[in-house]
Amino acid sequence: MNVPLFIAKRYLFAKKSHNLVNVITLVSLLGVFVGSAALIIVLSVFNGFEGLVTKLYNSFDPALKITLNEGKFFNADSTFIYKIQHTQGVKNLALSLEENALIKYQDKQFIATLKGVDTTFSRMANVDSMLVAGEYLLQPNDSEYYAVIGQTIASQLGLNLGDVLNPLQVYVPKAGKSMELNPEDSFNKAFIYASGVYSIQQEIDAKYILVPLPFVENLIHQHGKVTSLEISLTNTNNEKQVRQAIQDLCGSNYKVQTRFEQHEFLYKIMKSEKWAIFMILAFILLIAAFNIIGSLTMLIVDKKKDITILTYLGASKALIHKIFVTEGLLISLGGAIAGVTVGLIICVIQLQFGILKLGADDSFIIQYYPVAIQWLDVVYVLTTVVVIGYFAAAWPVRKVLRES
Repeated sequence: MNVPLFIAKRYLFAKKSHNLVNVITLVSLLGVFVGSAALIIVLSVFNGFEGLVTKLYNSFDPALKITLNEGKFFNADSTFIYKIQHTQGVKNLALSLEENALIKYQDKQFIATLKGVDTTFSRMANVDSMLVAGEYLLQPNDSEYYAVIGQTIASQLGLNLGDVLNPLQVYVPKAGKSMELNPEDSFNKAFIYASGVYSIQQEIDAKYILVPLPFVENLIHQHGKVTSLEISLTNTNNEKQVRQAIQDLCGSNYKVQTRFEQHEFLYKIMKSEKWAIFMILAFILLIAAFNIIGSLTMLIVDKKKDITILTYLGASKALIHKIFVTEGLLISLGGAIAGVTVGLIICVIQLQFGILKLGADDSFIIQYYPVAIQWLDVVYVLTTVVVIGYFAAAWPVRKVLRES
């Protein structure tokens, strides 16, 4: 029989001679309970937002992206592309040609990035599922071109998709040309109608206009050249291996980036924010642990007669120390398990019924707070509570028993 655990449980649930000890013990339990529940809920909400942002970027960004280390345009050599397409793990490969341009619609202007894409792009990205107006139509035939525009750009331009009298005017500076007396002579100019408006993520919505690849080629006179090759994979689990294989194939002049590397700063910020919140709430748990110190100190004073009897019966100071430390751990674990359980229940309810809304209107991409439960977070929370609970119990017990 585990004597320290047996006696600690009796002390935890038995009535104390001083009611104040019961009150402090209950407050200690509640403090750990609230802190643990808050940790699980907040971490799960952060996981939900992280998953949402990742999903939004994944609907536009390729699994792997090949660009030049130095320079902007490179030749889309058919042999080079063939080798990449037939690399094990590669599913699709799309050509992309990007250029900054001034977009003018009626009396309004906006600087955006033209992203010229081929027909493979639609099979890789899910832009068509992110449309808020119109349709995903870029090139119905060899001579007809349309644009699909980000919602922020469309809003800034006051775009009307049904306006057949006023196409978008696209201006791109002529390469190697200085400013002429007539500014328009320094730009390549083209006209294009918008077929649809997409909404993915504000950064993307305010930057990209999707157009057919030949449209950009003709506009900037860079035929047969691209700014990037975008790749989708048959299985994302072997992303690192495929990336390395393509990097070896491309050589040192090119860089092959995963989705994480394409937005490395963003993903690092999301991770650091999550763990910053974890540390703040863990600090609150640490403050709550001071209640455990008070509870155990009062309990030792209340049980002085029991300590004397146990000493006469042959109990060592180490055994008595272990009894009260176990008592502190029981308080911590009891509050933690209850808090984690309630936190998980709240998260499941939010997942199923979406009780907490992001806003009263439809201005958000989603209507309810996103939640994603990760069981590793449960392990982290329980481990943190046990560690804090142990030190919160061990120190005062050793100090009080030494002085008694």
